[in-house]
Order: sequence, then C-alpha cells, then structure tokens
Amino acid sequence: MTLASIRAHAGRLVASTLAIVIAVGFVVATLVLNETTKATVLEAAGAQYVDTDVVVTSDSGTGLAEHVDALTALTAVQAVDPTWQTSVQAVAPGRTGAQYLLVESVAGDPALRWQQLTDGSLPVRPGEIAISERVGAAVGDVLPVTTYDAEGAATTVDATVTGVVDLGGDPTAGIYGKAYVTADQAQAWGALEPTELRVAGPARTDPGLLADEVRATLSGEDVTVRTGTEQAEESVAALTGDATWLTTSLLVFATIAVLVAGLVIANTFAVLLAQRTRDLALLRCVGATSRQVRRSVLAEAVLTGLVASVIGVLAGIGLSAAVSALVSTIDSPIPLSGVSVPLYAVGVGVAVGTVTTLVAALAPARAATRVAPLAALRPTDPAPLRSRGGVARLVTGLLLAVPGIALMALGVVSSSILVALGGGVLSSLGLLLLAQRAVPPIVAAAGRLLGRFGGLPARLATGNATRNPRRTAATATALLIGVTLTTAMVVGASSTRATAQAGLAANYPTDVIIESFDEPVPASLQTQLESADGVVASAGLLGADLTGPDGMETWARGVDADQALPVLRSTADVTLPQLGQVVLSEWDVDQWGVRPGDTLTLTAGDRSRTLTVVAGETDRPLLAAADLRALTPDAQVETVWLRLDDGIDQDAAIDEVTDLAGTALPTAFVTGLASERAAIDQVVDVLLLVVTGLLGVAVLIALIGVGNTLALSVVERRQESGLLRALGLTRRQLRALLAWEAVLVAGVAAVLGVLVGGTYGLVGAASALGEIGEVVISIPWLQIGAIVLVATVAGLLASVLPARRAAKTPPVAAIAG
Repeated sequence: MTLASIRAHAGRLVASTLAIVIAVGFVVATLVLNETTKATVLEAAGAQYVDTDVVVTSDSGTGLAEHVDALTALTAVQAVDPTWQTSVQAVAPGRTGAQYLLVESVAGDPALRWQQLTDGSLPVRPGEIAISERVGAAVGDVLPVTTYDAEGAATTVDATVTGVVDLGGDPTAGIYGKAYVTADQAQAWGALEPTELRVAGPARTDPGLLADEVRATLSGEDVTVRTGTEQAEESVAALTGDATWLTTSLLVFATIAVLVAGLVIANTFAVLLAQRTRDLALLRCVGATSRQVRRSVLAEAVLTGLVASVIGVLAGIGLSAAVSALVSTIDSPIPLSGVSVPLYAVGVGVAVGTVTTLVAALAPARAATRVAPLAALRPTDPAPLRSRGGVARLVTGLLLAVPGIALMALGVVSSSILVALGGGVLSSLGLLLLAQRAVPPIVAAAGRLLGRFGGLPARLATGNATRNPRRTAATATALLIGVTLTTAMVVGASSTRATAQAGLAANYPTDVIIESFDEPVPASLQTQLESADGVVASAGLLGADLTGPDGMETWARGVDADQALPVLRSTADVTLPQLGQVVLSEWDVDQWGVRPGDTLTLTAGDRSRTLTVVAGETDRPLLAAADLRALTPDAQVETVWLRLDDGIDQDAAIDEVTDLAGTALPTAFVTGLASERAAIDQVVDVLLLVVTGLLGVAVLIALIGVGNTLALSVVERRQESGLLRALGLTRRQLRALLAWEAVLVAGVAAVLGVLVGGTYGLVGAASALGEIGEVVISIPWLQIGAIVLVATVAGLLASVLPARRAAKTPPVAAIAG
C-alpha cells in the first residue's frame, strides 16, 4: 500500500521531493565548500607545513641547531630540517633598482621540500637560487645579490636562477620577493641560527604520536611542538589576524540554513499529507487500522526522504564542484582547488533530509488517524485559531521566542556565537509558531489598503486570505522562511565583509613603507615617490637618537599627525602623537617605569623636552615631528609612508616604488603591505562569494514552498471557486483574484522576512565577530529592496499555474468537487 500510494501521488510528491533535494544539496554544498576552502587555505598559506609531520619552534627566539642531532637520533624520525633564513638585496633583469628578497633554505631531504615549481628546479649547490614570481626573473638569469655584514660593509655575488617557485595563494607573496637556496648558501649570506625545525617520519607515521615523542625529547626546553597541520593552521591564523571568525560565520550560516530549510520541508510535506486526509480515511473505511495507516504514511515519508536525500547529496557535491571550478577561473589569491568531500557531509545530508521528512510526517499522520473515518470523509471547517490547539501553539511560541530573544541578546553582549545560535534556533521556532497568529491580521490590514485600488478581485482576495488564517499563515510562512534566511545571510555577509575590511585596514594601515637604516631618505627621492603613478599621499617620518630616562640612547621617530592622517587607512591600531606627547610601546613603558599619563624627559645633547606618555602600538618611541626637531634640529627623514590609489594594480605600483627607492637609496627596505592586504581582502571575497552564491538556493526552496501551498490552496477551494464562477465571476477575474491574493500574502511575508532576517543577520555578525574587535554594521539597502521585490514577484509567478488550472475548470465540475 505504501508503494502504491507513492506511485498514485507521485505528482504531489515531486514538489516536496524537490524541496528536500535542494535543501540537502544546500547543506552538503555548504559543508563541502567549507571543507574545500579550509583545505585550500592551508595548502596555500601554510604550504611549508601541511606535509610535515612535526614542527618545532623556539619560544624565546634562540637557535635550535643544537637539537638537530638529538631529534635525528630518534628511531621514529626520518629527517630533520632546520630552516635558515636571511635577507638580501638583488637586481632583477630589466629593473633599475635593487629589491629586498627574503631568503630561506631548501630542505636537504626530499620529504621536507614543499616548494612547487612552475619552471626549472630547486638549487642543489651554492651560487644557485630559486625565486618567487614576484622577483620578476626567469630560469637562467643571473642576479647580482648584495649582502651586508655587521659593520654595514656590502658584498655582491652573482647567483644563477635555477627555478621559479609558485607560492600559490600565499597572501605574503606580493609583499616582497622570496628566494630559496641551499642551507650552506643561506648561512654564507648571513643566516642566523634557525628558530624552527621541521621533522619528517617514515611513511604512514602518526604525526600526533611523533609530536609526543619529540616533545618528550625536548622536555624542559623553551620550545613549542606542533604537528604540521596544527602549525599550518597557526601560520594562517597569524597571517590573517586569526580569521577563524570567518569560518565560524560560514558554519553559523550553514546551521541556520539546515534549520530553516528543514522547516520549509516540514511545512510543505505537512500540507501535502493534510490534503490526503480523505484518502487515508477511505482506507480506514475499507478495513485498515489506524496503526497501519500511520505506519504507511511514515514509511512513505522515510522512502521519499531517503531517495530525495541521496539525490540531494549528489547535487550538493556537484554544486560544490561547479562553484570550485568557477572560483578557480577568477583572479583570486586562493582559488578553490578541487573538492574535498568529508564523510560527515554525506552523512549529515542523508540524515537531515530523511529525519526532517519523517518528523514532518508525524503530525499529519497522527491527525489523519485520530479522526473517525466517516467524519474525515465529510467536508470540515478549519479549526479556529482560538481552539485548544491554537492556544497551545501560542503559549509554546511565546515560551520559545522570549528566552530565544534573551539568549540572542546575551550572545551579542558576550560575543558568544554559540549562545546566540541557540537563541536563534529557539526564537525562530517560536516565531514560526506565532506566525499563525501574527500573519493573518497583518495580511488583513494590508488587504484593506490593497482593496482601495485593486477593485473587486483585490477585495475578494483580501477576504479569501483572511477567511482561513491557517492556510494564509502556511502560505506566508513558506516564503517568510526563505526571505528570512536570504536577508540574514545578505546582512550578515555584508557586515562580515565590512568588519573584515576594517580589520585589514587596522592591521595594514599603510600601503607602502620605505625605510633606510644607515642614511637619510633624500628629498629628491621623496619628490619622486610622491609623483609616482598610483601614489595619492605620502608622509615622511624623522629619525634621531635620543637619551631616555635610564640614560641609554634609543632611536626615536617623529611624525606630523596632520601629514600622516591622509596616508593611513585606519588609526584603530596606530596612535599618532600630538605636540607634547610621546607614544611608547608596552616594552618601553615597563623599561622606563612609567604609565600612560605620566611625564618623562627625553634629551639630545644639551636639549631636553618633557613629554606626556601615551601607550600605543609602536616599535620605537614616536614623537610629534616638531618635538623631535626641537631636540634634534638636524633630524632627517628615515622612513616614508605611502598611500596608493584603490583603483590601480597594487603590485605594479609597488614595483615602481621599489625601483625608485632602490636606485636612489640601495640600502632602502621597501615593504608593500598593500599587496598583502589586497590578497587577504580577495580571500575574504572568495569565502563570502561561497555564501552569497548559495542564497539563490534558499530562494528556490521558498518558491517551492509557496508554489505547493498556493496550488493546494486552489485545490482546497475548488468548490468555492466554482461557486464564484457560477455567480458571474469571469475567468480573468478569478485569475486576478488568485494573483492579488498571492501578491498580498507574498508581500507581507517578504516585508516580515526582511525585518526578522535583518535582525538575525545583525545578531549573527555581532556575536561571531565581537571577539575580534569592533563590529562594523553594514546594511545593503539595495539588495534588501531587491529581495522584497523578487519575493513578491515570485509569489505572483507561483500563483500562475494554480490560477490557470482553477480558471479552466467548469463551474459545475468545480462545485461537484
């Protein structure tokens, strides 16, 4: 009977099956893309660690070379690679100025070589060098490499390029060039003792067990031992300012999507089963017991949910592959590569679809079997809202909504996304139960306004929409859920995006920094830099030796706040001193025994100046330029800050600045932070693109729910429509009546969904991002207006087929039922 019922009602089950497929696909795609994004970011930004079993780092900054032999002697260790690092200056072919290169040694054991080459090979002897693409050299080129000893004496040697390393999506790849040489060459160029050791074990080594053995061997040493994956995650977190909030936001959106998509499925399937009450009653009349009927309905739900869930899992994986392929074609620093399908995503997808469908069928199955068979065969009026069940739903809704809203408020105040998420789940369930009470009066009020200019069909539509509050609430809820989800994601993503941009601006307030450590920056170079393409503002920082309160000399900087402000993109983490102030780091405050607000005296020769202490993020004492000149009248510019135009190629502008600085000042150190900020900014874009790209799925789920409820509403009112036609209503007027009703209900649902969804989006963003600092609220009004318009039009389109079917039915046939 169950299989026969599925075959007989296959047409009705198509819509609910499609809703399950899309919902499960949505969930699986979100989980798969999240896993893919996580794996890709680790592979790109933590490439040197992901294939390493264990990483040992020094906590005190002291060298670790003395521990290499002890670790190599362990039977579980195959190879130990100390990472030697230094910096040099090189002149690439076709470039006029020297550029800074960060040099790192290549592992002696092939198992620890992580570099991916786009051309050539890694160096195997001194005099050879592999470079990143940022350097601008090719295999076979000879680079003059300049190093400086402790006294500042320069030594220049030639190095032959043997390979070009692809740094993939490493956001730091654009800041400066990177070079890879043998360990002997790195030491010859001045590399200090390594502060990091990478350890590899034999094939199929358990990194966790090996880490425990290494940790036991180095017990008592001032080191940190992590597995390669843990170190890669730490590296990515340090690079992006601990961007786990972004992953958390994605997972929160996915959790909300699971809940809301499940409610859409439940609503749709419950309405479908409710319409078959007469069929089930007929089975009771011919001998089926209530238990058999209930089991038949639940088995039908399980089979439908299981089949639809499997299709949904495959659809979600396919959608993930399509999104990954699409993103990989755009110019992104971390393009998605391939698809990572965790087993839990498949299990969650199948479980969500099957269990949700089963739960959705429980209430209709009970309702169908509790009514006497003959009573169920007779037409019945809908239960009033003030029935015992209606009061129970009202009380339950309030009991869920009120604590849920309180928990969301607590989550925002405490910056706890888990607390806010729990409150969101409770409040959303409560609001859905309360919707049956709230929606009909709002629809009635909107209908009175609509009836003034919609004519007779609009007035009849208002009456139809308010005559059966449960049916109206069910129709509105289907769209309300989709609009709420879409708006929450749009507002949450927009606020996440704005907060991320503000955080990046705070972490990287200056686009380009030119520093000179042994001679002042010539005034002619400053003029050249200011006129370079893409440079919109510049500020020069003075440098001079001053004597602190402890009698020790310290290098201090002077800055003109009025000149520096137009250059900085954010002053959240930059404290600019005013006249009479000195900004000190936490270390200087402790060293000199002062506190913010105290005064201290700085001297230079026979000059002295008493300044007020201000705490801030600075690597050396920072004074107002006028104060520094009062102490050292001949202070020269030793650092230049530049701001670049947003609409230009950042790398090209940094290259031009590097050439100008390298030509005029060979020892200049150019740091292009704008490149890293732009790279990380694009990473955020890619991750948010994943969320935004799935919004259409939520809308599609909502449309299916609206289409189902409208179609069933028309079927339910078959006799009523026939009677209206018999009384003189034309086919066109009947279609207009149903269209106005759809627009009325959909418009109200869209507006309510935007209000509720916007609140959820803001709460989610504030609770998820509150821990990282100030949350920037961003409401995309244009997108929200588009959501209301699309939802209303979608409701209108969903009524087209049901209205045509109702208009084509002859009045006599409709009245006969």
